[in-house]
Amino acid sequence: MTNLDHTLAKGEENGRVTLVQHLSEVALLAEKVAQHLGLNVSIARKGAILHDIGKASSIFQNTLKKNFQRPPGFLFRHELASLFFISILNEEEKYPVIDMIVAHHKSIYKDAGGKGLLDLDENEPEVFEKHIKGFDVWSKNALSILEHFNIKTKPISVDQAKESFYEVVDYCQSKKYGYSQWKGVLIAADHLASAMSGYIKPLEQRLFVVPDLSYYHSRQSAIYPLSLISTDDKRKHTLVTAPTGAGKTDFLIRRCTGRMFYTLPFQASINAMYERIKGDLNNTDADVRLQHAASSIKLENGTVIEKILQRHIGASVKVLTPHQMASLVFGTKGYEAMIADIKGSDIILDEIHTYSETTQAIVLKIVEILCNIGCRVHIGTATMPSVLYNRLVEILGGADTIYEVKLSDKVLDTFNRHIVHKADSMESLSNVIDEAIQQNQKILLVCNQVKRAQSLFNNLSERYPHVGKMLVHSRFKRGVRSQLESDLRNIYNNSTEACLVVSTQVVEVSLDISFDLMVTECAPVDALIQRFGRINRKRSNETIGKYKPIYVLAPPSEKTEALPYGLEVLQRTYEALPNGNLMKERLAQSMIDTVYPSIEFVNIDLNAVFKEGKWMIKELWHNSKSALLETLDIDSVACIDEADKELYDTSPYEEQAKMEIPVSYRSVGYRGLDKSDNGSKPFVIPSKAYDKDLGFLVDFAKPEFYNVSLRFI
Repeated sequence: MTNLDHTLAKGEENGRVTLVQHLSEVALLAEKVAQHLGLNVSIARKGAILHDIGKASSIFQNTLKKNFQRPPGFLFRHELASLFFISILNEEEKYPVIDMIVAHHKSIYKDAGGKGLLDLDENEPEVFEKHIKGFDVWSKNALSILEHFNIKTKPISVDQAKESFYEVVDYCQSKKYGYSQWKGVLIAADHLASAMSGYIKPLEQRLFVVPDLSYYHSRQSAIYPLSLISTDDKRKHTLVTAPTGAGKTDFLIRRCTGRMFYTLPFQASINAMYERIKGDLNNTDADVRLQHAASSIKLENGTVIEKILQRHIGASVKVLTPHQMASLVFGTKGYEAMIADIKGSDIILDEIHTYSETTQAIVLKIVEILCNIGCRVHIGTATMPSVLYNRLVEILGGADTIYEVKLSDKVLDTFNRHIVHKADSMESLSNVIDEAIQQNQKILLVCNQVKRAQSLFNNLSERYPHVGKMLVHSRFKRGVRSQLESDLRNIYNNSTEACLVVSTQVVEVSLDISFDLMVTECAPVDALIQRFGRINRKRSNETIGKYKPIYVLAPPSEKTEALPYGLEVLQRTYEALPNGNLMKERLAQSMIDTVYPSIEFVNIDLNAVFKEGKWMIKELWHNSKSALLETLDIDSVACIDEADKELYDTSPYEEQAKMEIPVSYRSVGYRGLDKSDNGSKPFVIPSKAYDKDLGFLVDFAKPEFYNVSLRFI
């Protein structure tokens, strides 16, 4: 047996993992995923053991040696070499196992780097010859490994290997439209095994555990009217419209009967929800996870590739943003693994109204796909244009399939809590802020752009040096931002002295804070209503009927200043708001419909792989993603401070995540910045581009600001 320990899956530089260990870990996980999906567990095990058996090749083993340099024209794809062994399978096993092997790294066709099986068959005349070298010798070792796993083997000649290889080429050429469940099983298992190597056995017991949500069924109070409404309804999906503080989160969770995926609009807001659910389910065996990095994006032959991080398949509860499900819409690498994870689960889409136009189109497409793969979809919103509401009803299959819940006007009146004032500028409110500080009030100031929030924070720091203050937005190091949110909830929120908190949209959702005064830039009416919910939020018999002030600044005159929103929507919103009067919850819907009499739904079908109820991508293909990714101003990539690079490169995944700063691809992708080869392959920014109080400073994220003393010595 000792000779098998010399055959490696990963070399010394990547932690030295033997092939036997890697295959046994992937097999264990693949069985678990297949069992969850109702697939044949024995086939899943065989596919997992065979998927990397091509790594036994002496050519591959040579590439793991230290300082190995690939010679010009070098070509070896270990998954293609694994195909030489399919003749040991019976007919029932063969095609599922091929699905598990052939495309677990590359799309079989139109792969970004041209390395898919059909790409190579088309463009590389000697593809088989390059992979078969030394087969007579190394195949014996490969067969020994298979026998170690009690797989019945037989000697395989070069001619038999060639026949198997071209049988797979023919099979791949005949692939139909759809997605391969078997490919999803393998990718899900392989990614988790690679990320958690050595810890698979204890982890395996926790996979696909349905959470015990009885805690949420035991809480009732007239203060939270939704807690008094039964969730016992046979209709599959849910649509709840209710103001902030009505008990929406608990209601949506009570509607879940299986594993739960809880989605929120902003990366920052998912942290708070994760902490909340984790705390609530602390005494159960539920495995609650936070999907941290949206994606790992790397440049490969000049094309942008998005590889969804699938490290955490099988969680009982996963908290994430819809952007982290976007692979379903675009068929990007790993999308079949996401389907394997999410199929048949309960999906909560909270605050669904807050998305910008293109993102909204992606979310609607996600809902279509979720319905197609048997998910139960539960949607919560404080506000939503009727046009969008009706579109969702249509996608979910009509009113007969949806449990729709709204509060009566009488109950809505108890949620009136704000007097809204219009203001020309921040400067015109100096006296209002001065007076609030004298009265020891907690003041929340909200900007729509990170840069403006940073600038406002600097100005307030100069003007009020002795008042406690903080800045919070999405572009801090994740570990720091988590601490900032904790400070916001536990210190500033409970302060008995005056304090100033400057923020961006990240406060709109799921941050349970209740301040005394808000000054906010104008945002679309639905987002503003959500934003207002951070003021006078604490709901008790004493606070009902008490009102607090909100000042909304006039919209800018330039379209670029209005971003990420459309200027016309801001102008219509500002016009519709009361001035010096009570904001009435019962009138919120008509106000929203005045601002959004119609919605021009963005058509993303050119980019999407699912249209009119059908998959428009062939099995075993996946797309490289570029155009749409670049247009979205979402935090889709990570960067790290150059001063953290050495520590980042040697830290485990959880510690790496704390050092990462989420940013949009377009803010760093084309500036010639260095990248780390580790973790989620973040861009490396100059230390000058990150400030502990202000976060990411985009103007300094350029190579000329690198610290020379930290460069290679």
